Amino acid sequence: MIRPALGRGLGSLIPQRQSITEQVLPEAHHEVLEISVKEIHENPRQPRANFSPSELEDLINSIQEHGIIQPLIVTRSDGEYELIAGERRLRAARTLGLKTVPAIVRDATEQQKLELALIENIQRQDLNAVEEAIAYKALIEEFNLTQEQVSKRVGKSRSNIANILRLLELPEEILFAIKDGKISKSHARTLLAEPDLNKRLELFKKMMDGSVSVREAEARVGGKNISKRSVSKKDPNILAHEKKLREVLGTKVEITDSSGKGKISISYYSREEFLDLLDRLIG
Repeated sequence: MIRPALGRGLGSLIPQRQSITEQVLPEAHHEVLEISVKEIHENPRQPRANFSPSELEDLINSIQEHGIIQPLIVTRSDGEYELIAGERRLRAARTLGLKTVPAIVRDATEQQKLELALIENIQRQDLNAVEEAIAYKALIEEFNLTQEQVSKRVGKSRSNIANILRLLELPEEILFAIKDGKISKSHARTLLAEPDLNKRLELFKKMMDGSVSVREAEARVGGKNISKRSVSKKDPNILAHEKKLREVLGTKVEITDSSGKGKISISYYSREEFLDLLDRLIG
């Protein structure tokens, strides 16, 4: 298996896991309380709009077997409690008819409520790319944060934040397809790289009917003609590495390999993105 070597920069591209409360409210330790389910209201700042019934069913079965292992996070609101993080656990508890749930009570601003809910979902990979982009936009527009500040708050690179925000430039038809899981985030980024709106829509339709892969779409945007036969000849391990690097770097990546030797090509679409990639790979 070929393991692309990018130096010490690659490890720094993936943020170390940290508890949600440490990331947003690191200054204090809090007691876990048992709080009545009836006294907890949903978080209006919850960035996640879609909850998979099958995933919720798995969580219900897990809680039924092991209980709620990770406490919910709530804040006091008008004599009751408002949920900050843990909506899936709360929904599962209600389905099971639990009277109380373990929870940590925190004092939190509106910005911190959004950050906590956003970070929890990102860490569990629960958000689709559009939900994630909308939440980042809210942090920037409502709380006057820069992309750099948002990146530090949620543990992602600034270019990753910028690339996800760019998805909101796509028309609603494509955004709905992303939210419904009909096309991937990689597909969407490739569509953004196509400046011709008619060609973009044509490519989107081909993605929807499954007639082009991400790599084929990238090649078409780049002005090349690539066949499915040539794509299929590529080592599956190399294709897997390309996919992983695309996800980590947030941009098009291509690996060419011959007998253990080759090159990694990383695309960028602005000078700012180039400098950000350079800083992450070298620093």
